[in-house]
Parts: sequence; C-alpha cells; structure tokens
Amino acid sequence: MRTPVETAIVNARVRTMDPANPHATAVAVGHGAILAVGTDAEIRELAGSAEVIDLRGAALVPGLTDSHAHPLLGALHVDGADLLDARRWDEVVAAIRKEAEGKGPDEWVIGWGLPYDALEGRAAHRDLIEEAAGGRPTYLKFVDFHTVLASQQALDIAGIRGPMTFAEHAEVVCDAAGVPTGELREWSAIMLVDEAVPAPTPAEQLEICHRQMREFAKVGLTGIHGMDGTLETLDVLRELEASKRLITRLTMPFWFMPDMPDEEWEAHIPHRDARGRRWRGGVAKFLIDGVIDTGTAWLVEPDALGEGLEPAWPEPERYRRAVQRFAGAGFQCATHACGDMAVRYALDAYRSAGAAPGVRHRVEHIDLLHPDDLPRFAAEGVVASMQTQHMMWLDPGRTCTWTTRMGDERCDRAYPTRSLVESGAVVALGSDWPVARFDPRIGMASAQLRHAPGNGKEPFDDQALSGLEALHGYTVAPAYTISEQHRLGRIKVGYCADLTAFAEDPVECPAEDLVDLPVVLTMVDGEIVHRA
Repeated sequence: MRTPVETAIVNARVRTMDPANPHATAVAVGHGAILAVGTDAEIRELAGSAEVIDLRGAALVPGLTDSHAHPLLGALHVDGADLLDARRWDEVVAAIRKEAEGKGPDEWVIGWGLPYDALEGRAAHRDLIEEAAGGRPTYLKFVDFHTVLASQQALDIAGIRGPMTFAEHAEVVCDAAGVPTGELREWSAIMLVDEAVPAPTPAEQLEICHRQMREFAKVGLTGIHGMDGTLETLDVLRELEASKRLITRLTMPFWFMPDMPDEEWEAHIPHRDARGRRWRGGVAKFLIDGVIDTGTAWLVEPDALGEGLEPAWPEPERYRRAVQRFAGAGFQCATHACGDMAVRYALDAYRSAGAAPGVRHRVEHIDLLHPDDLPRFAAEGVVASMQTQHMMWLDPGRTCTWTTRMGDERCDRAYPTRSLVESGAVVALGSDWPVARFDPRIGMASAQLRHAPGNGKEPFDDQALSGLEALHGYTVAPAYTISEQHRLGRIKVGYCADLTAFAEDPVECPAEDLVDLPVVLTMVDGEIVHRA
C-alpha cells in the first residue's frame, strides 16, 4: 500500500544535491520520508488532502547538519555572559560587571566564549576579574573551552590550592611560589571548578536541551554530530525522544579521556548500536592534543615559544590501543587533533587499527596539516571534519596569538579546506559550538570568505570553498561521514524528510549576505520544527 502524502511542498527552488536529479520545484513528504520529487503539478496531484506548503519561490535544500558541535553539553554550559564577540579587555570587564549585577555575594558569575586576544597581552590571572565580579565566585571559559579563568573564591570552593597532577596533559597554572593564578588548562583541571558550580535538576536539564534544539531549528539545522557523550547520555536521549522533545537528529559519541581505565572502555562496547528514531551512537571520541593558542596542540616542530611537543595523552600508545579496541569493535573513531603531529598520529592510529566495513574514521579540527599528510585523508578513507568559523580569530596580518605562535610558513597551512577537497578528501563542516556560533549560515559563509562575515577582514588565504562546496559540507558530507548517505544529505525519494528552506538559494547568495538570509522552514523526519 502506498504511503499517503502528509505534506506537499510546492512553488520552491529545490536544490536536491542529488546528481541524478539536481533541481525540482516540489517535494512530497509522508511518514517521515521523501515520497516524491518533481514539478508542482506532479506533487499537487499526489497531495490529495495533505497540507500544502507554498514556499513562494524560496529555496529548499537538504536539511543542514553541523558535523562537530556539543549540543547537550553546550546547552548546559552557555549560561552567563556571552563573550564571543569581545575584542578588548574593557569589554570583558563590562560584561562581568553586568553579569554580577544583583547577585548575592556567594552567587556564581559565569562567562563563556572569552577570546585569548581579548586579554590584549595580559597574562591570565584571577586578579583581572576579582574587582569586576565583586569578589564573587567567578568562572570564565575561554573561547575553545580548553582553558578557564577562575577567581580566588571559585578556586577555594573547588579545593584548588596548589599544583596538581593529572592523567592527561592538564595543568593548574601556578606562580613561582606555587600559588594558583586562576588559569586552568584542559579538561581534567577545568572540571574541578566545573563540578563545583550548582547544576540544574535533571528535569531542568532536559528542558534546557529542548529549548536549545529550538534555537538550532531556527537557523535551519536539522542534525548535529555531537562530540561529547557518556553512558548516561543514552538515557537523556531516550527521555527526550519519548517526551517528543528531540527535534534535532543527533549522532552522539562516547567520549574517552586518558584517565579512563580499560574496564570502563569495556563497559561501553555493548552499547555500540544504541539508537532511536532520531539519535544514534556508534562513535568513540578521543582528544589527542589541546589547542594552538595555549601551546597545548601537538606539533611536528615547536611553536615560537618552544611549546607544542607533547600530546594530551601522556602515553600516546594507550590512545592507539584505545583506537584499536574500539575500531575492532565496529565503532567509528573521531579524534580531536589541532596540531600537525596530532593529525599525523591519529591517521597512523587509524591506519594501524583499520575500520569495520562501511565505517569511516574522522579527524576533528585539523587547524594545521603537514604537507606529507595531505594525501592521506583521501587515500586512507578518513573524513576531515573542520570548522572554518574558527578563522574569525585569525588575523590576516598575522599578529594574533595563533599566528605569532605558528609563524609564516605554518600559517600558510592553516585550515587547508581547499587543498583537502582538491585532494579528493571528504570535508565535513561544523561549528564546534559553543566554541563558535552554531548558525550554519555563518559556517557556509566563513568557508567561502576565510573569515567571519561582516568583520571587515581580508581573506586569510586562498583556501576558500565555493558556495556549492560549502553546502555540500553541511549536507552530503555529514551523511557520508556517518555512513548514512543512503538516507540523509539529499532530497531524494526514500530519504528522510530532513529539509531546510531559505528565502534565497544559499549557493547563489553572496557569502557576506548569508548570515542575514531568512530561514523559512525547517523540517525533521517530516515534522515542521521551525516555520517563519
């Protein structure tokens, strides 16, 4: 029996991303799937009593997927002052003061998205924030979430009184006398303060996550590849779906840190195939280095300050063993690797471990890539998962923290999207939210501009993608990355009805104008989750 049409979308400029049928004007949807793609007359004939949505010439594309974000963790950690756009220290201080207004002496003052260059050359120190926060416990998360700055009261509450030793390459930064400065680097150190901050109740957390998904839908996102997850995350996903609040299609990994014992690895193996209608697991996420700005990225050669020669895993061979174990158990492996040595080590680990049939491993970020390793992504079937929004902090004049650490020769190898595409590699695009804005219009624009739209900068280099390649990075490539190219990423009969409609075609829209391009409709599994 033919599935009845539930929604007919007509009078649209449909860009299907299907080479066999690249353009159409109408689409029929039923039971969460695309039933027909064709002309207005053909789809209206099929519609019967179905709802007909007249897009009035708007552009319809496959639902956009962010290939690297933190949808649940981010939803719970972007409270407080938004510092992403701060460029000067006085702007940061003003934001802290505003956030502290009306708070009691023991209430936390929190900020997120602090750019490193906003310190304007100052060393990160608790004294910088004490007066503005009025002595309250204060906790500022830097833009990449790999570093935080905590006030004295926050350190006291967390029980941080001096240097500490961690299993991973993390640090409580201390002065010459062994007194903590307030700067904490990498997750094991950061979580000491993070866990001291009062948390919402489980019910409140579910509602916060649902509200965040509404925000994703408003900008046209239908799916996200999450980058953090635990066994408990599975229960959260099940509860969100059971209560009909899971309105974003999520791929969520298990995140494995260096200090996790082998027996905990084994506890995750039986859950490889956990999934629901709109969520799935099957991914093992690792972090092999830190970030370039703090000297914690793992580099082939040291940076200008002599740093960058250590991985995040003190015993990198154990990382390779973890990859071997999870790849052998049929998991896709995803590795955070910013530095060129980290990328190389991840590629080596994948090559040694192999992959299950149909599974493609992936490397996240790739801020820097050594020329010798450029051909390996295509040749070895590894996906390059990249976030060109991060280039908004890079200065074409090469005077920012990132560029001064790297020097001219390595700056010429920054975020090599064009080179990877031309090599035949699959490049999936994302934001790393909350490190950068999750809006895919900004993501597609930055991939074409090599800087953030509207910031007045010149392109950082000549690694720009075309408008079609940028859209590919948010549609076809994410589906291929998780081996679901047979059901996601295109507007094609039998595929999931994940759709995004813009007022104009995002491929033809000038990149500088993309951020203001209205999102007309967002549909997940045939359900309208946003409608302008």
